[in-house]
Amino acid sequence: MTQLLETPEVAKVKGRKHGRWQKMSPLSYITLGLVGFLSLFPFYWMFIVASNGSDEISKIPPSIVPGDNFLKVVADVNSILPQTKILFDLVTIDWFYKALLNTFFVGFCIAFVQVLTSALAGFAFAKLNFRGRRFMILFIIGTMMLPSQLGLVPMFILMSRLGWVDSLKALIIPALVSAFGVFWMRQVIDAQVPNELLEAASIDRASVLRVFWSVVMPIIRPSGFVLGLFSFLATWNDFLWPTLVLQSPDNFTAQVAVTQLNASYVLNYSLNMGGALMATAPLLLLFVLVGRRLVQGVMDGAVKG
Repeated sequence: MTQLLETPEVAKVKGRKHGRWQKMSPLSYITLGLVGFLSLFPFYWMFIVASNGSDEISKIPPSIVPGDNFLKVVADVNSILPQTKILFDLVTIDWFYKALLNTFFVGFCIAFVQVLTSALAGFAFAKLNFRGRRFMILFIIGTMMLPSQLGLVPMFILMSRLGWVDSLKALIIPALVSAFGVFWMRQVIDAQVPNELLEAASIDRASVLRVFWSVVMPIIRPSGFVLGLFSFLATWNDFLWPTLVLQSPDNFTAQVAVTQLNASYVLNYSLNMGGALMATAPLLLLFVLVGRRLVQGVMDGAVKG
């Protein structure tokens, strides 16, 4: 069938219909600019202090131009503790970079497995009929109301008896299942996956796992990506539990490594700001790379729900 060419007037009308040509008011630009400035200024100030020195904290008026001291600060951060080895003791790496790699490894493992377990449990609670389903989902929701600090002591005792203290397993294993992830994926699957599609797959004699993997997972993939990213960010920013369970510099995560920069009696703001910026830079890079997919996943869940 031959398609008619769209005139510029028709294309313009369609663009207005979908909101692509809607102009923003000057107040909207001012608000966005102010919010963007307030969001980025702390990172820029960290770079200013790290590159100029600790005197910038008390200097009036403060300098707003970066200095040439940042590479020296990075070297000073990596000189706090001795170097360590990775890849079966074949490669030597600075201790702070090793902490970043540890955090990335822990965050990736938790995010990947947490998405899988949350999707499986959410699919069971949303689409499978079994005895005790309502009570179990209410129990899971109830656990979200308890502060996580209540479980620190029994969790530490359990890790000590298992011999996992000062090990990355103590960070990974307890976080492989999330009550919030199960509840959220249950809501997403209930809203986005139609029962008729599952019934059609059952008529074709597909098993439950085959239905989950071939039918449900492609539909909820954007929401699963958002959940995995949130889990990764939460793991990267976690401080209390890694501080309690990790002791060796070889197993430090990024947030624990930053605390080692405060070991001296005199607080070196330049050193602390440099370490904090080094620990934050991977998250900023991650947001630049996957920010569009994050927004798309959130919007897909909101529209389809």
